[in-house]
Amino acid sequence: MPAPARVLRAAALLCGVLVPARSAAQSSPYLPLDDPRLPLLEHLIARGDVADPSPQVRPFRYADAVRVLAAADTTGAPSRTLIQSLRQEFDIPAGDRWHLAARGGGQAFSHIRRDVLHPLGPDGVRPYAEFTGAATMGPIVLVSRPAAEPRLPDDPEWPGRTDLELAWRMVEAYGSAQFKYGSVFYGQMDRNWGPAGITGIPISDYAYNAVEAGFDVGVETVRLQSVARTLTDERDSLGLRVHRYFFAHRLSVRPSRRLTLALWETTVLAGEDREFDARFRNPLSLLLLANQYGLGADGNIMFGFDGQWHASRALTLEGQLAIDDLSYEDTGSGRYPNRWALTLAASGPLGGRLGWRTFYTQASSLAFRTMSPFESFTDAGVGLGRNFADMDQLSALATVPVGTRWLFTPELTVLRQGEGEIDDPFPTAAEAGDVPQLFIGVVERTYRAAVGVSGRQGPLDLRASAGMHHVVNAEHQEGRTVNRFEGRLQVTLGVSRGGTLR
Repeated sequence: MPAPARVLRAAALLCGVLVPARSAAQSSPYLPLDDPRLPLLEHLIARGDVADPSPQVRPFRYADAVRVLAAADTTGAPSRTLIQSLRQEFDIPAGDRWHLAARGGGQAFSHIRRDVLHPLGPDGVRPYAEFTGAATMGPIVLVSRPAAEPRLPDDPEWPGRTDLELAWRMVEAYGSAQFKYGSVFYGQMDRNWGPAGITGIPISDYAYNAVEAGFDVGVETVRLQSVARTLTDERDSLGLRVHRYFFAHRLSVRPSRRLTLALWETTVLAGEDREFDARFRNPLSLLLLANQYGLGADGNIMFGFDGQWHASRALTLEGQLAIDDLSYEDTGSGRYPNRWALTLAASGPLGGRLGWRTFYTQASSLAFRTMSPFESFTDAGVGLGRNFADMDQLSALATVPVGTRWLFTPELTVLRQGEGEIDDPFPTAAEAGDVPQLFIGVVERTYRAAVGVSGRQGPLDLRASAGMHHVVNAEHQEGRTVNRFEGRLQVTLGVSRGGTLR
């Protein structure tokens, strides 16, 4: 039995023990991270008008979105109409139901890579189509969402076939059993662990998603989450196949309505005959004590903390800190620089209807990689969480709802990017003393002024961003300055049908 399947079976047994026999629950699909209506809900959460149903963990379920929207105090609130509109949008009728949908349209891009701050590849316009099938049956939910996306073969970060003119991918494909005190999951969908609006450090939706198993056990005040995945096999210098595995778990506590704290670990294991052995699948174990943050020969561990604090009605503070390695013993000239990553974020209301969000994030020069290239936090060369190290970024955004369907997001960003890349070879001991903790080589600086728009109006879905970039030391060439436009657009029209399963 494959390792993720064994994790799923164990999690199902655990949830079965925790669920009273008479507590049959109605399942709910997860709200996709690319849903164009989600930014409007995130706007309300950032303002403090609506509670965060799952602090620093995305996605959450449609039912969770409806729950917090229904609980919001809309008496005299300027956002009352928007709250009520989103509640109606996300409210799926109870009972055993089916849903079918199809969307078609196009994508346009100035560079084919989805990340606007690290553009790569050609520009172009491509058609796009997707199809969704979903069913809820008591505590069970099933979702399948394939997409025809001709741009994929030209994307340098696409892990699939590149010899096709029409490539398909599974945007979502999962089954979930949901109970009173937990749920189990098997399949694929986008995830992000960290403050909303920025790529999470341990897990993110930067890369194209892959099949994984996971479970979620707990109540509102204490929750344990776990995800396990088999990574792409690689070949060593002798041509032997190296098996790779990824595991993450997160324990969060909410001592009060205003404060949420979490402790998490992620692990990458690799070896020619490696299996996903039980001690690394144990979500209650503290793995960092076993291998000193991944510098040993028994897997690479990253250890971190999250926090969210509603300091006042007008201010929410969030933070995420990851320790990839701390050299607390002096090893002389061969000492490697410390490896870490962090994010600090703040948000709140701006007047009666608008919102604001700002964040600063940083990743050290050697973050996310280690001595064994097979144990770096990557899959097919792309980051499992963050995809870029040796950088820092400061962004400030405003969120401006227009009616109850659209959200405009003006943005100012400054990015400093060193020459250290997540898939570079790890330096040797002789080179270690010459590696700075932050900013290797010539630092590229990008100044971005942009606006984004997202929303759904009838059959129309729209997600777009457009910005001007002023780049200093472009491509890490001292003194080279470039001004360019960066834009991404996806627009589709859709139809859907649903009904009761009999």
